[in-house]
This record gives sequence, structure tokens and C-alpha cells, in this order.
Amino acid sequence: MIFDTWFTVQQIDNYTYAISEYGHWEKVHSFLLLGNHKAILIDTGLGIDNIRRITNQLTNLPIEVITTHVHTDHIGSHGEFEKIYVHEADKEWLVHGIKGLTIEQIRKDISRDITKPTPVTFNPATYQPFQGEPTDVLNDGDLIELGNRTLKIYHTPGHSPGHICIFDETNGYLFTGDLLYDETPVYAFYPSTSPVDLIASLERMAMIPNVKKVFGSHNTLGLSPAILEEVKIAAKYLKENDLVKFGTGVHTFNGFSVQF
Repeated sequence: MIFDTWFTVQQIDNYTYAISEYGHWEKVHSFLLLGNHKAILIDTGLGIDNIRRITNQLTNLPIEVITTHVHTDHIGSHGEFEKIYVHEADKEWLVHGIKGLTIEQIRKDISRDITKPTPVTFNPATYQPFQGEPTDVLNDGDLIELGNRTLKIYHTPGHSPGHICIFDETNGYLFTGDLLYDETPVYAFYPSTSPVDLIASLERMAMIPNVKKVFGSHNTLGLSPAILEEVKIAAKYLKENDLVKFGTGVHTFNGFSVQF
């Protein structure tokens, strides 16, 4: 077990770890998936502290980063890794900066409601989100082979243009990024989001077969696949009641909510 002042490490199985940042209001999770010849790190957290310190303790394998989407809380330690992958539609944000968010807003969000001591290296006044060229882009349907497991990429836009979900076909783990989690609303209310795309992505995700566990990037770690049935019901309700558009507010369902 790793004890750390900022990160919380939780073992999902012998080859899978969640690296969580519970000291921040966003309660963000990154996930380390170990393979036979390399490891995949799904997102790199807030960047308040260096996630590389944790991954170095968990594996000696070369680590490649898969980005669920280019928002600040998912790309924080990208600069610590040599190989970074992002969906084609979010590449521009990774290289040139996140569309629709000022640096003032980003710094305000990163620094509020922190309940754990932060490292001396963290200064919200000078905090700068990662920007850089990815190693390569990901596309819908791409398969990533780790030897002992196969990951499939699903393009699920809405929360961002290039948002993806990653399905570990071998273990039945569905990593949903910011498309689905509990406790706080999944959102598509910024101008850079799309309510229509979000609902289409939720519907598509809910049809993925053989899901045994759902791992969102925030809040509760690991949700029952039964939530996918609730997603189908919710999407139908929202469409039938003409609610899939900006300004209709928060819609709460059994186990999750959506904000437009």
C-alpha cells in the first residue's frame, strides 16, 4: 500500500490501480492499467502534485498516457510522460489551450475547496495547464493491446469534442471519463460542449456489451453496470421532453444527473 500526502492509491485488481485526488473538490481519478510489456495511464490528474511519483512506485513498465479529454483536471501531469495520446478532436486544445476557459477561471477552479495540504511546488497564481503536441491521435474503434488485456476506444463527444471512453474488453471495465459518474452533475453547459452529442454518447456507451464495472473520473470509485440501464431511461426521457439543449438546467435520475 502506498501512503501519500496528496494522492490516494486504490487497487482494483492485480493489474489495475486508481490514483485519486480526494483533497480537491473535483475528486478526480486517474487509472493505471498494467500490461505485459507496457502500462497505460488514463489521464494524469490535476497537476497540483506530480502523479509520476506514484506511477513510478507502482510499475517499472514504460507508461503511455491516454487522455479521456482535454480539461485541466485530466492533463495535469502530462508533461511528465513521453508518450501521450488524445482523440483527434481534442488535439487542438492540447496544443493551443482549452477553448472557452480563461486562465483566471482555471486558476480559480484549481485552487478552491482544497482539504489536504498541497505541495510547496503548487502555486495557483502561476498554475499553467499543460500544453503540447501529442505523440499520436486516437480514433473511434482503435484497439490498444497490452498483452494481457485489450483496450477499445469509443469516441463519446459532448462534454468535449474529443472525449473518449476506454473499454477494457478483457476485464469488463468501462472507463467513462467525464461522460458518466455519480454525486455531481455530468455537464454540457459550456459553449464548448454539446448537449445533443452528450446524449448520443450516453446512449452509445450504454449499449456496450459485457460491462462488469463502470469507472467514472470523479466521485465514487466503481459503479455497478446497472447504471447503464438508468442511462437509457434518462436519455429517452430527456429527448421526449425536449430537454436536450442549453439552459434546461440540472436533470436528476437514479444514480446520476446531467446539467445543460
